[in-house]
Amino acid sequence: MNKKVKILLFCITCFAFISCDRITKDIAKEHLKNKETFSYLHDTIRLEYVENTGAALSLGDNLSVKTSFWLLSILPLIFLLVLFVYTLKNAQKMKTMKFFFLALLFSGGIENIIDRILFDRHVTDFMNVGFENIRTGVFNVADICVTAGAIGLLLFYKNQQEKETVSLL
Repeated sequence: MNKKVKILLFCITCFAFISCDRITKDIAKEHLKNKETFSYLHDTIRLEYVENTGAALSLGDNLSVKTSFWLLSILPLIFLLVLFVYTLKNAQKMKTMKFFFLALLFSGGIENIIDRILFDRHVTDFMNVGFENIRTGVFNVADICVTAGAIGLLLFYKNQQEKETVSLL
């Protein structure tokens, strides 16, 4: 696959995930805000509206506005821009799965930063999964993208290392 096609696919993939996150957050605001928690599959899945001003699991929620802006918006934005440039520069030689995982990571991260900037540090979260007292924090589609992208990259690199080890033997 040539570089231009890969870059186009990267952009389309990012646009699709960003759009999915944006649409689900808007639906959550419309249908879950100021309402009781909805529970499905014997309380395995909960839908509840939360505005998070911190990072994952509300870490950093009590930071000052200025500190929060720099640590949770600007610093991750710089990282994501570097990731974006790296991905575009190396598109030709990059394996498709790595490219896809980077698209997941980028789109999830950028969408949560867009929320922080547009909505005064507030990111809309609305999903919670678990059994009885063992539950995840409340999250959104962008969080799923970031998590899946990070896990995918870790597995990708682990697989690459195993292939290199086998080829050395």
